[in-house]
This record gives sequence, C-alpha cells and structure tokens, in this order.
Amino acid sequence: MLSLSLGPIALPVAPLVLLGAVWGTSFLAARLARKGEDAAQGEVAGNTVFHAALFGLLAARLAYLFIHADAYLASPLSALDVRDGGWYAPAGLVAGLAWLAWRSLRWPRLKKTWLVSSLAGVSVWWLASTAVGLAGSPSIPAVELAELEGGKAITLSQAAQGRPLVVNLWATWCAPCRVEMPMLAAAQQREAAVGFLFVNQGETQAAVQTYLRKEGLPLREVLLDSGSKLGEAIGSRGIPVTLFYDAQGRQVDAHFGILNAAALESRLRRHRPSR
Repeated sequence: MLSLSLGPIALPVAPLVLLGAVWGTSFLAARLARKGEDAAQGEVAGNTVFHAALFGLLAARLAYLFIHADAYLASPLSALDVRDGGWYAPAGLVAGLAWLAWRSLRWPRLKKTWLVSSLAGVSVWWLASTAVGLAGSPSIPAVELAELEGGKAITLSQAAQGRPLVVNLWATWCAPCRVEMPMLAAAQQREAAVGFLFVNQGETQAAVQTYLRKEGLPLREVLLDSGSKLGEAIGSRGIPVTLFYDAQGRQVDAHFGILNAAALESRLRRHRPSR
C-alpha cells in the first residue's frame, strides 16, 4: 500500500506510519516516566523522543544526499525537496538512538524508559512498514491495459519485454504529474536499457493525445488504464506513482508523489542492467 485516501486527498502511507510510531513512542516514554505526579519528568521523556526523531530524520536525509552527492550536485535545490523520498534509514536510526543515549547521561533515571519505549517504537515501525509493503504487489500486476496508439490490449508484462522497467501512473489533470512529466520524458529518451511506461489513469484516448500534443511531450509507450485498475492493484488511489521493476518483473522500489531528476537518477543507478 502506497497511499491512503481521505476523500479527495491521497496521503503517502510511509510517513504516516513513521509519524504514528514516533507519537506512540513519545506517549509511551512519557507514561513510563510519569511516576506519581512528576509531570515534568514525563514531559522531558516524551519531548526527548521527538527530538531524537528529528535528529534521525536529518541524519537520514544527509546520509542519502552524501551517498548520491553527484546526482544532487547537478541540481542543488533538489536536496531541499524531501518529497522525493530520499532517506537512508540506518543512519537515521543510529542518530536517533545516539541522541537518546546522550540524554540518558544527563537523565540516568530515564535510561530504562527510553530503552523500552524506543525498542517498542522501532519494532512497531518495522512491523507496520513490512505489513504495508506486503499489502502491495511484489511483481508486475496482471492488469490489462490498452496502447494509446491503436488501442491494442496489452499487459505490463508484455510491454516490459524482459527489460528493467519504470512505470509511471499519471493523469492530465494531476498537477504533480505535469511537473515531473518533462523530466521523465527526458529520462525515457536517455535510458536505452530501461523501459519507461506511462500508464494514464481513467482518461480517454482523445484527452491524452490532446494533452501530449499540446505540451509537445515526445513520450513513447503510453498506455491507457481506463478503469484505474493498476492503481488499485498496487495499493494506491492517488497519483503520481512511480514503480521500479527488475528484468524478472519483481518490484524493487516504489514512490508515491512527485519525483525530481536527482531522486530518479539515484534510483536508476540501482536499476540499470550491469554491464
């Protein structure tokens, strides 16, 4: 599952899971530390968990930027665009736990509280993230689509032709889709060994053709999903969604929301066939 729909709004599930785990950890730490009427100690315990989460997020982002420095140096402002999903979780986890360990030196009475609450919080976050991942489709869904030109029925597996695959779910009315589309179109032109499929959600052939012609986008391999069945199959009602499959049809990455060029390049490096 990639997104959660609340009426007309679709929210990414991964940040919601993380936020829930942090809040639960903070609440547990505050309750364990609040002995008798010592509300101040409970407040310190809970706030320290939130601070650990903030330090962890900062470390996770900086570590990701360091690992993919050359991609982000090409467009430095992309480093500020946290919507791209660029986080290195191990660095964040280490930084957060290190902050709790340092605070335990000043508040030794809370050491056990932070140990128990952090173990519980990390466990809940890991289990929830695993469950969310399993709720999606680990391989290319067997959804029948139609080619934009000619209307011939085709599945993603047939369109993949044994290539590593980037699948973008989009629509002409979706503002984030329109923002990232020129970047994805350029990547399709550039990446000879990786297939890029653009699967339109719920619109007519005429509407899609008119949009592409008006915007001057030289897209190849545009497919129509008139019933929006692919989004349902992968666990996302919202768009844009970008999926990454290896040459065997296994899903290796997925992103809900807008992608920038640096984030796409960092994923393609793990996705391109080895030479």
